[in-house]
Amino acid sequence: MSNEKTITVVGGGLAGSEAAHQIAKLGIKVKLVEMRPVKISPAHNSDNLGELVCSNSLKSDSLDNASGILKAEMRQLGSLIIEAADNNRVPAGKALAVDRIKFAEYITDQIESNPLIDLVREEFEEIPENLDSPLIIASGPLTSESLSESIKKLSDSDHLYFYDSISPIIDSESIDHSIVYKASRYENGDQEEGDYINCPLNRDQYYGLIDELLTSEKIETRDFEKGLYFESCLPVEVIAERGKDTLRFGPAKPVGLKDPRTGRIPYAVVQLRCENKEASMYNIVGFQTKLKYPEQRRVFRMIPGLEKAEFMRYGSMHRNTYINSPKLMRPSLQVRNNDMLFFAGQILGVEGYVESSAMGIIAGINAAKVMKGEPPIVPPRETALGSLIKYITDTQVKSFQPMNINFGLFPAVQGKMQKTEKKKLIAKNALQSISTFISR
Repeated sequence: MSNEKTITVVGGGLAGSEAAHQIAKLGIKVKLVEMRPVKISPAHNSDNLGELVCSNSLKSDSLDNASGILKAEMRQLGSLIIEAADNNRVPAGKALAVDRIKFAEYITDQIESNPLIDLVREEFEEIPENLDSPLIIASGPLTSESLSESIKKLSDSDHLYFYDSISPIIDSESIDHSIVYKASRYENGDQEEGDYINCPLNRDQYYGLIDELLTSEKIETRDFEKGLYFESCLPVEVIAERGKDTLRFGPAKPVGLKDPRTGRIPYAVVQLRCENKEASMYNIVGFQTKLKYPEQRRVFRMIPGLEKAEFMRYGSMHRNTYINSPKLMRPSLQVRNNDMLFFAGQILGVEGYVESSAMGIIAGINAAKVMKGEPPIVPPRETALGSLIKYITDTQVKSFQPMNINFGLFPAVQGKMQKTEKKKLIAKNALQSISTFISR
């Protein structure tokens, strides 16, 4: 493919793949640069594009959740990532969870088979000083050291960063089904059984597990790394350190999970979520960890039903890097002093698969518009997309931290009403607004 009239996208993750897809939809050639397998990241396991390295859940698909509203907007915009998720989903209650292998294979196939996309497997090391065509940096939270240094020079400031943790995955055949039971936390009345496998713990079992989480061997954290975890993705042992009952009101809360065999709600519940369509693998929900591998085997086998668990992937932790977007970025996702340079994805300081993909949509569309000599677009403030972009580009933010989409980012709803009614109104306004926005 000729470099003439070609937009370059760096990074074949969710945001980069989405950006390339959106650009090609608008009839413009794309050079998508992905460093794997030439250079391997510390978290990936394959060469597939769009590989999910943490949970296999893209969170709620319901419109009573901010993440569900964002997905609905992305569907209207023809999102490749949501299309891949819808085509490879696995049972997970109201959540949109996927078979992570088939999900990534779907994205890779769509990109590789697109005649307007040239997938180049090499490391992109430096941002050119002078750009004559748009460049999108969607290198993600595991940006290579060389490119990271180039971004650092560009932004004239240090990167901000935090550490992210990954939950273990276990073989479904190693689960003791005489102990566990199926249920979703808030299942519909006509639902025979839930999509999650639940491991019930009595009081002694729960506090025994907590004691081991607190005293087991962990991967050492250097002084300058401490305190940098993202709040919604804390290692399970860090949650336990905040109080022995904290986990029971977090990932292990038993609310809504009555054991059908006893008719009672257990003292605590550890949930397992399906990883693939064959239901051969399950991840331990909310049990991200920095425990050493032998300790993971020992401690997590204390969970009832997992006494003989076979681990298909251990939990781990890795550094996530993001830029100071309010200082650096415009709402069009262009760098403030460079019309040709865009950023997309988690490196912007959005947290979550869906949020990262959504930024790829906007960056891709706007890069194509710049290539065509058209003004870039910014989604309306009433939308989830617009609310998220407002947060990451708000110059009034003093201490910028990564953020998921949430109802607190949307414009305030006027008038007194119940919280559920407010959520419905926010969803209605968002979807009407994005529909009008697209029709223009």
